[in-house]
Amino acid sequence: MRSIAHQMKSARFPMHRDLAGFDFAVSQVDRALIRKLEDLSFTQDAQNVVWISGPGTGKTHLATALGISGLTRHAKRVRFYSTVDLVNALEQEKSQEGSGQPRQ
Repeated sequence: MRSIAHQMKSARFPMHRDLAGFDFAVSQVDRALIRKLEDLSFTQDAQNVVWISGPGTGKTHLATALGISGLTRHAKRVRFYSTVDLVNALEQEKSQEGSGQPRQ
């Protein structure tokens, strides 16, 4: 429990969300696709999931729910980034390294 609590803090989720609390009737989200992503098998091939849609459609809720599932059910290390935070981190990396490429 202590390890999961530490990992939850390190993941920097904006709030605790799970799929049980997501209202599929309100959002135009493919429920079958989300259920397929829930097992996190896409991470075995080092693939990413990027949510793109307008405000208030559930992107943060879904991303957080998958991340929390990864931590609690699949023993995955997770880090949540908002678009703004990710762009700022990439810009900072680019200015420090000069190339913008991740370190090997």
